[in-house]
Amino acid sequence: MGTRIDHLVIGASNLVQGAAYVKEQLGVDIPYGGAHDRMGTHNHLMRLGDELFLEVIALNPDREPPNRPRWYGLDDPHVRQSLYNRPALLSWVVNTEYINKLLQKTRGAFGEATLISRGKLSWYFGLPDDGRLLAGGMLPYIIDWQVDSHPAKQMADAGCLFQGLDIYHPYPAWLDSILESIGAADLARIHPLPKNSQAFLEAHIETPSGPRVLRSHAGLWSTE
Repeated sequence: MGTRIDHLVIGASNLVQGAAYVKEQLGVDIPYGGAHDRMGTHNHLMRLGDELFLEVIALNPDREPPNRPRWYGLDDPHVRQSLYNRPALLSWVVNTEYINKLLQKTRGAFGEATLISRGKLSWYFGLPDDGRLLAGGMLPYIIDWQVDSHPAKQMADAGCLFQGLDIYHPYPAWLDSILESIGAADLARIHPLPKNSQAFLEAHIETPSGPRVLRSHAGLWSTE
């Protein structure tokens, strides 16, 4: 089975703020998911398709900071300040059944396959040692679920469906080359920007109130 989009990640300063942002942008309530004790984060979750979902993630104030950098750049002061000002689409995740093979052949630095768990769920996740946001969120993280059925099937269905992902980037050939190396070049539409412009993401969602767009903050992008 090839690489597929697994989920979209909205970052927030806290989960109350993040859930309110989803309500504002999509017009639906996104329920609580659970805590990631190893990462010191927790989330809200809802499905966007049979095997695709939306995650709102934030630091968990009820857990001690982990002994390693958190994922999605959540320990980066610049990322934290951006999310404190306003939640936003932070990153995206693709899934595979062969994470180690994919990490070995990629042209980018996607980290090492690390076993994570939450409740009865477990998965391998490509984690950079420094916890950085991959290319400012423009490159996806890689996940390999250790379950028989995709967890999105068990998530709350608010009537929202993922329609597509657009990446606006000043170096589209560079981005396309790295995405191609993990079999993800056809998973997003890449649009060129003028050189040295700030890259950003747009995720298109069909909601009960009509089509909506989730956007990232510009200015978090950096080269690998």
